[in-house]
Amino acid sequence: MSFMDKFQSAIERLLVPLSTKLNAQRHICAVRDAFILSFPLTMAGSLMVLLNNVFLSPDGFMFKILQFDKLFPGIVKFQAVFAPVVKGSADIFSILIVFLIARNLAKLMEGDDLLTGLTAISVYFIIYPDYFNNEGVNYLTNQYMGAQGLFVAILVGLLVGELMSRLAKSDKLEIKMPEQVPSAVARSFKVLIPIIITTIFFSVLNYFVKMAAPGGLHELIYNILQTPLTRMSQSLFSVLILAFLSQSLWAMGIHGPNTIAAIRDTMFSEAGNANLLHYAESGTTWGSPYPITYSGLATAFAEYGGSGATLGLIIAILIFSKNKESKSIAKLSLAPGLFNINEMVIFGLPIVLNPIYIIPFIIAPLVNIMIGYTAVMILKIMPPVTIGIPWTTPGPLMPFLGTGGNIVALFVGFICLAVSVLIYSPFVIAANKAAIIEDEMENEMENEIQQQEVVEAI
Repeated sequence: MSFMDKFQSAIERLLVPLSTKLNAQRHICAVRDAFILSFPLTMAGSLMVLLNNVFLSPDGFMFKILQFDKLFPGIVKFQAVFAPVVKGSADIFSILIVFLIARNLAKLMEGDDLLTGLTAISVYFIIYPDYFNNEGVNYLTNQYMGAQGLFVAILVGLLVGELMSRLAKSDKLEIKMPEQVPSAVARSFKVLIPIIITTIFFSVLNYFVKMAAPGGLHELIYNILQTPLTRMSQSLFSVLILAFLSQSLWAMGIHGPNTIAAIRDTMFSEAGNANLLHYAESGTTWGSPYPITYSGLATAFAEYGGSGATLGLIIAILIFSKNKESKSIAKLSLAPGLFNINEMVIFGLPIVLNPIYIIPFIIAPLVNIMIGYTAVMILKIMPPVTIGIPWTTPGPLMPFLGTGGNIVALFVGFICLAVSVLIYSPFVIAANKAAIIEDEMENEMENEIQQQEVVEAI
């Protein structure tokens, strides 16, 4: 048996049973199904991001290559036509998720799913950062309505779903209305007291949280996460740690790149400016004063398809997966993935809280960073990647263009893509087998339910 066969066998032996058990757990099911249900809106937003940032933005990869501004003067203005789709999808993603998680959990616990979901939205804004006043007008920041507020949204959805469902089962908290009262009114009064208790509880909790963090729970979490990041300096180790944290946060539902952005940019901005000045004066990236930067290693070698090197995952699914749902998502995600837009993969499969895909999602970028470091610093077969390039540039072209057109850099880029596919492949196969087992379990449960219905009917 080859090493790959042994590795594949170990993954299936360890992860498939774990994945099956976790996906049967009600909280995991509620979160997983929330991301799946929101997939159409995620896809719509991703396609508009692709259109606006790749084809219509002056910084877009295809815009620059095809010179759309010369072919179609004023085409940039059309970004305003499609931008609102993002406002109605990606920019309110946390609100969608908090509703869906609470609703799904209430369904699983046989509670009132609709009112539980609505209460979760209410609670999410109870703990949301306060309004800020500008010239007599109150404004609410949208900072935590999108992916950046996802971790708190998951937490609130689970807590509200659990609390509301348990409180609603208590006869002492139920207000029973006469039969002649319309069903919608009776339904509202039935869970009125649980809703009041839930909202008051979180309001009190929010009051005490704000004593520690005036910005509320969101600010408290981000302060805790960012404090250790400020202590790191510029080195390979810091790049690996930042990449690891970024991927780990995404896996938990926190927008990793946004979370580390302030620290990352502060740490490497001076080095980036010095490198660009060197290139402007010498016309080459050879001899750059700071060859180790986040953009020169992580962005250039480890973010093909977006965070987690998910272009490799898409290719691995298309080659190895037999699951029709996964293949459909991969096909839809391929075009955006070529330009490093991967929300459809992260939330569609999903990768978030997925016990199988989390591992390669974290490992693949770290391995590719090491490959890039080896090529630049140890073997010295290519110059450092120091030229700023659009984030929508397709994978292997990043190191090629970032070095001013070095052929070896292009070759190393394709090696990184191939390595990503290899890393993801055994996990894709394991996920396929886990899906088969889950389908069999669901079919057995459905058969048992049907048999019970037949017995009761008799």
